[in-house]
Amino acid sequence: MESSILESIGVEIIGVMSPVSICMLLVVLLVYALSPSNPFSAAASAPPIRTAANLVYLESPSDSASQKLEGALLNALVFVVLIAIVTFLLVLLYYYNFTNFLKNYMRFSAFFVLGTMGGSIFLSIIQHFSIPIDSITCFLLLFNFTVVGVLSVFSGGIPIFLRQAYMVCLGIIVAAWFTKLPEWTTWVLLVALAVYDLVAVLAPGGPLKLLVELASSRDEELPALVYEARPTVPRNTQRRGSGLELLVAGASDSGSVELQAVTRDNVNRNENESRGNSEYSAVEFGSFGSEGHESNRDEGERLLSEENARDRQSLSSDSSGYSTVIVQSDRATQFSSGASEIINEEMSPLVEMTGLGNEREQLRRDGSEMFSKGIKLGLGDFVFYSVLVGRAAMYDLMTVYACYLAIISGLGCTLILLSVCHRALPALPISITLGVVFYFLTRLLMEPFVVGTATNLVMF
Repeated sequence: MESSILESIGVEIIGVMSPVSICMLLVVLLVYALSPSNPFSAAASAPPIRTAANLVYLESPSDSASQKLEGALLNALVFVVLIAIVTFLLVLLYYYNFTNFLKNYMRFSAFFVLGTMGGSIFLSIIQHFSIPIDSITCFLLLFNFTVVGVLSVFSGGIPIFLRQAYMVCLGIIVAAWFTKLPEWTTWVLLVALAVYDLVAVLAPGGPLKLLVELASSRDEELPALVYEARPTVPRNTQRRGSGLELLVAGASDSGSVELQAVTRDNVNRNENESRGNSEYSAVEFGSFGSEGHESNRDEGERLLSEENARDRQSLSSDSSGYSTVIVQSDRATQFSSGASEIINEEMSPLVEMTGLGNEREQLRRDGSEMFSKGIKLGLGDFVFYSVLVGRAAMYDLMTVYACYLAIISGLGCTLILLSVCHRALPALPISITLGVVFYFLTRLLMEPFVVGTATNLVMF
């Protein structure tokens, strides 16, 4: 039975969900260790920071709900506009072939994130767990970690596992910083980014849509930080259908029929040689036409028999490279147009059968065509999935479980749609929508119900 599309891409889907889950788990652990809501954390008394995500309004606990909502909407609007401007600028640079500038910019960004933002988190962990380490050793460890990370992400010849690990580290570091944003700003910003992602990828003229189309037209990799899940099926198996359509039957001298795969070059060479032999025999046969009908016909048939017998021996001796069809019958040997016509006549049923098989397999190959080079997920998707779960971790573990299941379910739905639509799709809208809805449902309904029933010993 033929395997379905889901079975063929299941391993690749797991290969994307696993690093996403690891990223969210480590962000939750960092939040529990370094969150200001943790009274034992060194950041408990730290003032709120001002970043690009809260340029307009800095949330204060004394503000009313309407003020927080209005300020969060303004912050989200400004942040989305900034992201759109930067993305259009990147598309413009890529359109005019400033590829080296973009690569150097991404290298600098990765170095900055790993060195400064990652170094700040590293120092906070050292301070929180009271790890005894001197400044020189700390600097050397951080420098080596940063340099190796940049080389792993942007250099060739690096093990794919190391590159994937550093991509996850980049997502963890950025997500941990985003969790320091105020609560109202965080939730409004997540919803705004989900809407922007939907428009930027699917809308005509969207910046991400233009970027993907440009990269596809040039047959180049996207100039962005993208996590790639490499395929588990070797690439030579993708051409298995083209090899099957050249399968022919060969009859040995003992009368047994054998099946053997044939390459295209060998079949073309076989047909050309056979066509040349048959044309040569026809010329020889025609040269006797002026002397006598009966004797010329006998002589011509004898020459044809000798030529085709010689072809039989050469084809049989070369059966290790390719095989053809030799048919033995009780009737007189028939050589109407040489060995090429015999090959075409006898292998046509097999070619038709394998051709139908290729047509059936073509649908499955088309369905998994996008997965032939592995599933690619933007680093921003890692970041904002983890921000949602990290913000949920600041309230209760029950909301963490609900948001995690919602995000993974949304990611699975997106990957299924990817295999059906055969085009680039935004990964944020479904997962973020489900995550936000499940968070508030769990916080407002599930958590009071479970806590109330447990405290009254109704459920324990």
